[in-house]
Amino acid sequence: MGMTMTQKILAAHAGLESVEAGQLIEADLDLVLGNDITSPVAIHEMEQMTVDTVFHKDKIALVMDHFVPNKDIKSAQHCKCVREFAHKHQITNFFDVGEMGIEHALLPEKGLTVAGDVVIGADSHTCTYGALGAFSTGVGSTDMAAGMATGKAWFKVPSALKFVLTGTLPRWVSGKDVILHIIGMIGVDGALYKSMEFVGDGVSGLSMDDRFTIANMAIEAGGKNGIFPVDDKTIEYMRSHSKKEFTVYEADADAEYDQEYVIDLGKLEPMVAFPHLPENTKGISQIGEEIAIDQSVIGSCTNGRMEDLRCAANILKGRKVKKGVRCIVIPATQEIYLQAIEEGLVKIFVEAGAVVSTPTCGPCLGGYMGILAEGERCISTTNRNFVGRMGHVESEVYLASPAVAAASAVTGKISAPAEIVTGGAGN
Repeated sequence: MGMTMTQKILAAHAGLESVEAGQLIEADLDLVLGNDITSPVAIHEMEQMTVDTVFHKDKIALVMDHFVPNKDIKSAQHCKCVREFAHKHQITNFFDVGEMGIEHALLPEKGLTVAGDVVIGADSHTCTYGALGAFSTGVGSTDMAAGMATGKAWFKVPSALKFVLTGTLPRWVSGKDVILHIIGMIGVDGALYKSMEFVGDGVSGLSMDDRFTIANMAIEAGGKNGIFPVDDKTIEYMRSHSKKEFTVYEADADAEYDQEYVIDLGKLEPMVAFPHLPENTKGISQIGEEIAIDQSVIGSCTNGRMEDLRCAANILKGRKVKKGVRCIVIPATQEIYLQAIEEGLVKIFVEAGAVVSTPTCGPCLGGYMGILAEGERCISTTNRNFVGRMGHVESEVYLASPAVAAASAVTGKISAPAEIVTGGAGN
């Protein structure tokens, strides 16, 4: 019986010739990730173990990205705990204020994740690295502790769903719209503990940033992981960012999938996920009522990369954020922030009336830098819109692409980019 990409990677890391869906395995880990919220719990758990230090100081990444620079005493204590742990165990990849970024944008940028890797992270959006042809998945802090101590993790081998992408994305449509369309189609539990494998001729037309976005939100469909085949774009990205050796795995022709979906990218339009689930999606043309907004957030581990900022700047250039709307732009890493400055994007944002934040997860999880009050609405490029996700339980979050978020900031209501822009690049 043939194996999927994910199954081949897991078999190799378990030292087995083959694996099948449902099988329990123990696999070697290439990287263990934690942040300033999840790492302290893992650190305290590891302190209860009979181990002297971590399994490999180069294969652990600790990224201070949720509440930094520290927003309060509790977050400061959390970061202090991680700083002391990183110093004690000489963790190579410890990223603090001034060099950190949002973890799932930072790690690929730093070359820490490559094709064929097995990566676990105490953050649900660790599935992002599947864009590079890696198996990556979120785990709890206790599993992170075990991973840091032993370099191994237990997995139940997932079955898979195949998403065949064909055609080319229209103007103003991006990877965010693709994954929102998919989640709307199969539901938030449509891929529960399954590998979401993206294939087809349409993949070649997707940028790496598009792929990172799609893989990032696999968890919002319940997926164990999302993964893309390794092509020339993937290899070019890895070689320009990493010195690590990588291994390319391809699904067997007779690999088994629980279900196959064919998606014509050319027929997609900008999508919006209504409160309070990512599956509550509508195409922008299907929104009949006027939905006024109080805030627009452009950033996060889902959409804070250079293409996202360029797209937003293309819409905001020469325009103003509508009076009464707060527009918050968050570059995902320091490198992205610097490039946005050098390209003049930050000037465009500030002149439009937006604010530009240091890299942070901040508002995405209702942390800081954009908390919503009762009754307020936000259009956001983040990945979740659960009840109270960004603040008050009676606030509302609408998920969309950077193009829609920027256009909506200008009009003060959820709007299609084409409504206010007649020229310029699409995505």
